[in-house]
Amino acid sequence: MSNTISEVAIIQIPQVHDKRGKLAVVEKDSIPFAIQRVYYLYDIPSDSHRGGHAHKQQQSVIIALSGSFEVIVDDGISKKRIMLNKPNLGLYIPTRIWREIENFSSGAVCLVLASTEFDEQEYIRDYKQFKLSKKA
Repeated sequence: MSNTISEVAIIQIPQVHDKRGKLAVVEKDSIPFAIQRVYYLYDIPSDSHRGGHAHKQQQSVIIALSGSFEVIVDDGISKKRIMLNKPNLGLYIPTRIWREIENFSSGAVCLVLASTEFDEQEYIRDYKQFKLSKKA
């Protein structure tokens, strides 16, 4: 199955707010898959690039918990640049979509919710190989 960039989507993270502030809630119905792994990036130099891969099986939701950064998604034909800067918005990325993350603001924290546990064999880290896999 070869996903396209049209399947990448911004999703709303449910939130509750009152005079004490806001509370964002990630529950099973707010994410389009069962979460198997959670990780986050922080203390990232502003000129760093992260990502640079696609996944064969993993779906992801990326959330800017603090600060901002840009996610470039690529289906092998089209590319799209998406700014994440609100902790109540997540970027859903299905399988077989190349992603790169850059332009981190000072203090940015990038949270990733993943549908699989870590498995190095599941990554596509070479862009040429990624392009070839999209044609197969």
